[in-house]
Amino acid sequence: MPDQTTPRIALRIDPPVARITLTHALINVIDIPMMEQLSDAIVQLEPRADVSVLVLAGSENSFSAGVDVAAHTPDKVQEMLAKFHGIFRALVASSKVLVAVVRGHCLGGGAELAMMCDVVVTSETATWGFPEISLGCFPPVAATALAAIVGQKQAAELVLTGRTLGGVEAQSLGLANSVVPDHLVESKVDELLRRLATLSPVTLAATKRALYTWDSMHFDKGLARAEKIYLAELMQTEDAAEGIQAFLEKRVPVWKGK
Repeated sequence: MPDQTTPRIALRIDPPVARITLTHALINVIDIPMMEQLSDAIVQLEPRADVSVLVLAGSENSFSAGVDVAAHTPDKVQEMLAKFHGIFRALVASSKVLVAVVRGHCLGGGAELAMMCDVVVTSETATWGFPEISLGCFPPVAATALAAIVGQKQAAELVLTGRTLGGVEAQSLGLANSVVPDHLVESKVDELLRRLATLSPVTLAATKRALYTWDSMHFDKGLARAEKIYLAELMQTEDAAEGIQAFLEKRVPVWKGK
């Protein structure tokens, strides 16, 4: 296993574009060190006037399979939520145009990262989903913001069933702007970046503030409420503990309904 100092991301800056690539093992599980590295990179980039676009990408096989299940244990879950949700608060407040490049796994916390970007390009064969319910948990960011993206009924189904969907359906629901064959993902992203590079950085930043003023106010309050439910209610249940333990032990959970 990598230690706490092993790089989980790669940052490349080629103004006006900065690219953060998730590089944690095969499926880019988001553990606490990755959360810290992501936060540091976003904070580092925000004041840079020469960067107007931030690209979030994973590998060809996995954008991210989600948050480390082991970080949901009672001794870690509060720190994990604070660090992970700090990333989203930074993204929502960012003046940069956020572009997600999704291939392979895009699940749980990984899907939350992608959906909160301004423009999302997904491959046809990507696998999207919010499977937390199968672990006796729920995704707080998706519970807060997904309905504004795909509609209340679609959000409820995705979060309550935990089903997965391919890139084509993800785009049709509104999780992504564009869906293309795997081999055309990079060319589609390059086309988008060339267009954004021709535009005024200050105008893009001001327009982002105007676009998201209403949503950002509701997101902050909604996420705080979801965090409270998650920590004070859900994580106190036997089923949440059972779901996490069963996953770690690679067995089927036995729900008690309490």
